[in-house]
Amino acid sequence: MSATSTTTITYTTGNLADILREQARLRPDQPAIIDTHRGQTRVTTFAALERRVGQAAALLWQAGLRPGDTVLALQPMSLELYVALIAIFRSGLTAMFVDPSVGMEQVERCCALAHPQAFIGSVRAHLLRLLAPSVGRIPRKFVIGARFMPGAIPWSRADQLAPREEIVACAPDAPALLTFTSGSTGQPKAMLRTHSFLLAQHDVLRRNFAANTDSDAGGNVSMTALPVFVLADLASGATSLIPPGNLRKPGAIDPAPVVADMLRYQPRRAGASPAFWERIAAHCQQHHITLPSLEAIYTGGAPVFPRLLDALRACAPQARIVAIYGSTEAEPIAHIARDAILPEDSAAMQSGAGLLAGVPVPEISLRILPDRWGTPLGPYAPDEFERASLPAGQPGEIVVSGAHIGAGYVGGVGDTETKIRVGDTIWHRTGDAGYLDAHGRLWLLGRCFARIEDTRGTVYPFAVEAAVSAHPAVRRSAMVAWRGQRLLLIEPAYPLYDGELDTLRQSLAWAHLDAVRVVPRVPVDRRHNAKVDYPALMKLLERMG
Repeated sequence: MSATSTTTITYTTGNLADILREQARLRPDQPAIIDTHRGQTRVTTFAALERRVGQAAALLWQAGLRPGDTVLALQPMSLELYVALIAIFRSGLTAMFVDPSVGMEQVERCCALAHPQAFIGSVRAHLLRLLAPSVGRIPRKFVIGARFMPGAIPWSRADQLAPREEIVACAPDAPALLTFTSGSTGQPKAMLRTHSFLLAQHDVLRRNFAANTDSDAGGNVSMTALPVFVLADLASGATSLIPPGNLRKPGAIDPAPVVADMLRYQPRRAGASPAFWERIAAHCQQHHITLPSLEAIYTGGAPVFPRLLDALRACAPQARIVAIYGSTEAEPIAHIARDAILPEDSAAMQSGAGLLAGVPVPEISLRILPDRWGTPLGPYAPDEFERASLPAGQPGEIVVSGAHIGAGYVGGVGDTETKIRVGDTIWHRTGDAGYLDAHGRLWLLGRCFARIEDTRGTVYPFAVEAAVSAHPAVRRSAMVAWRGQRLLLIEPAYPLYDGELDTLRQSLAWAHLDAVRVVPRVPVDRRHNAKVDYPALMKLLERMG
């Protein structure tokens, strides 16, 4: 599979919407988005998408929105979401996204920080107007999926308007997309992506993960449950198949209709979170299904252990299975294909070396600094920074820089803790511990703050979790320091037989564990359904005593 398309697209506005319009000119009759709407499959061509985006832009303009205004958008992955998002970009507005699962208090804080001038959302999302006063005070409101809602303009009104053709020219630093961290410990951090940032991110995704859109062999369909990949696919001229189901809860997705769509539309590529793929792989294994059209499978957003990669290879043996490492501020950072993980790498992971994330993408610079998480660093002169960086094999904090790396937060909130100035370059501190090996590959050791240091030495809990993930009896695990002990919690995949825990503990002798305990469930985060929710885990331990 080629990583890039040979079609050259030029754009003059500095606006990502310009690339998307050009795709409509190049392939007007090709499906752009295939999704499920009210239980029925819906196919929208690039030409139809372009027209709907123009009509939505006309509606936004008619409502009085002007370049520089911020629009809060709360709509599930769907045609409507991308029509709204592209129309926002085209109009020179800033799209704002908030995850309601963080709680109403944080929604209030996010709105107070950004002061959105408009709100676009589904009928369900409009319940926030009752629960979060700041949302109710937003002056312009649009509802998707209803012909009438008090105080809101029906999104369907755009269908009656002539498309607004103008694409607002944007300076490189013009704001485009505003998202927020969870802010669980206080004021949320707002990350603002500019148009130049989005174009740089599109370029790095195209270079590293896109298919050859000039080839018609096998079609040009890409299934993704990762929102940013839909934009990248559309900008590359690929058809985006949005899987059916509640993609906000990937760990509970119904796999049957997803697999049915994949067999029907024969995507060549597919991307989703690990929790999503676990559901798909288990369904395929149970029903003896293979996915012969897939040339590449991508997964990321949470730790990706080799066991999942092996399960995906079983249901798509001809596909290249790729794990992606990145973060909200830096996506992607590194990636590795399952075939590139050697037997000695697997043995190292099971012996405490951490999780192999692969070679950093060439569009970024990456260094390892001594782990001083919680302490502001810099500024550095370039030569001073290079001297401070650790050599291969030494663990520390992963720091990155590049055109698609967030250089700061709105209002500077969080910059002191997470940014380093090196000469004229801003480096982002990931807060992740890791190291580079002799081959330039990145190994992950988990969050810096989770490192345990006691009389037995230093251990990274994530390295233990990565090691135990290879055991077939372990569905999920979490290691913590609890009341002076090194404690490993196991969520079993099936009932354990007598002595199996002892055998497992013996294989982890290098970690010097004090206890291994079985729990019904290891709590995970709401967004990815795959990362261990450590605050919830601590509450569980308190209840267990």
